[in-house]
Amino acid sequence: MKDYEHIVIWLDYFNKNLKKSKGRRAGLEKCIFDPSLKELIDATKAAGFEIIESNDKVRFPKRPFVRSGYVVLPKESSKTIILNRISEKLILKRSKQSK
Repeated sequence: MKDYEHIVIWLDYFNKNLKKSKGRRAGLEKCIFDPSLKELIDATKAAGFEIIESNDKVRFPKRPFVRSGYVVLPKESSKTIILNRISEKLILKRSKQSK
């Protein structure tokens, strides 16, 4: 049964290596190369969201041959706004790591 109270954020939404048809949801300028679940969790917490559940042993439906991961958040606003806030934090964390 569909859960309207929570939002699932897949790791593949922010993968710069993927095309939009393969599951990327953010623009290329808002994505990073090969994000990890730990980076996604850290960015989600830094953006001010509470993580209800996370799983790294699942497969994204558009890429069933590759293990991916996701986090589940309470639905506070639209998914697009949530994705944009998380992607800003992902880029910020990745740029700090490279310096």
